[in-house]
Amino acid sequence: MEHSAISPEITFHHAPTPSDEMVKRIIKTTIVLSIITLIELAMGFSIYFIHKNPDYSHALVLAIKGCIVILSLAKAFYIVSVFMHLGDEIRNMIMTIIVPLMLFIWFIAAFLWDGNSYKNLRNTYDKHFQERTAVEKKGGH
Repeated sequence: MEHSAISPEITFHHAPTPSDEMVKRIIKTTIVLSIITLIELAMGFSIYFIHKNPDYSHALVLAIKGCIVILSLAKAFYIVSVFMHLGDEIRNMIMTIIVPLMLFIWFIAAFLWDGNSYKNLRNTYDKHFQERTAVEKKGGH
């Protein structure tokens, strides 16, 4: 087999330039995500200032935290839909990603619920645990 000293020509294809529609979609997405982030920050600062009040409402703080979680999920959905192009996929492809994600979220919630149940039962029925925590609280440690 004979090798020539000159290699074959290698050509590189340039990436296509983004269309005006794609640029508008990216700008719109950036603005929407920025606005949601600013709202989340404002809510976080409001929680900070609410906690400075000695008789603040726990229900209000929980409601604000719930809104922050919902806004964070909305941002995650928007990012996955636009930047990861999941919004442009067919339904079956979307389901292969969403269903395992929902099962994973259920898995985490089930473990948190089970852990809380274990903690409550331990506090109720384990006398050694109660005595030890009661002594620690009295001693100030």
